[in-house]
Amino acid sequence: MDFLKEIGDTAVGKILFSGAVVNFLVVIIAGLVGLLLKKGIPERVKNTLMYGMAFCVMYIGITGLFEEGANIIVIIISFALGSILGELIDFDGGINRFGARLQKKLGKGDSHFAEGFVTATLLFCVGAMTVVGSIDSGINGDNSTLYSKTVIDAVSTIALTSTFGVGVLFAAIPVLLIEGGLTLLAAFVSPVLTDNAVTQMSVIGSALIIALSFNMLGITKIKVMNYLPAILLPIILCIFI
Repeated sequence: MDFLKEIGDTAVGKILFSGAVVNFLVVIIAGLVGLLLKKGIPERVKNTLMYGMAFCVMYIGITGLFEEGANIIVIIISFALGSILGELIDFDGGINRFGARLQKKLGKGDSHFAEGFVTATLLFCVGAMTVVGSIDSGINGDNSTLYSKTVIDAVSTIALTSTFGVGVLFAAIPVLLIEGGLTLLAAFVSPVLTDNAVTQMSVIGSALIIALSFNMLGITKIKVMNYLPAILLPIILCIFI
């Protein structure tokens, strides 16, 4: 344990044991476990499991909505401006095209490859724990929230991979990029990143998680990725509102 602590205190160790890197590695490992279980699970059980995961995702989103200090004005403006920006940039189309290219190259014959990649990417990268955990990691060097998220993601990855297949494993890439990017961003903008802004970002992320659960249940086909800019806008809005 002392040896691991010494490694963790070095510059290289801080990178290796950062929440984003650990989350990335665990998603891959859990995905491989899910692939091993995939063939042994009947289709009806997979469907039931998928709905169960959707209910859990909805619960995670709902519990994250009730943050003390939520500012409805900031949230409304963030969603309004964020949706416009997201639609103009078309993050949803981009991530789906990326998933389709991966499917063409790596997932031939797997009709659920792109769906698994997109669903897992949204589940792992949009939400209060991603936002707060990455910010804590960047500002304070505290990875505890991201480590807790990693445990949840491990269970989710096994369930999703057993249903959607290998496409879920590739969600580890955006996990590393988004969590790592937010961690670096938090370190740079820490002078203007107030607790108030973090609260609004967490609430918006939780709302998007609920939208994702509706998609997983087949109730809606919301382009959740196109709302991602809304998560970052409170950093600016909370300076003025």
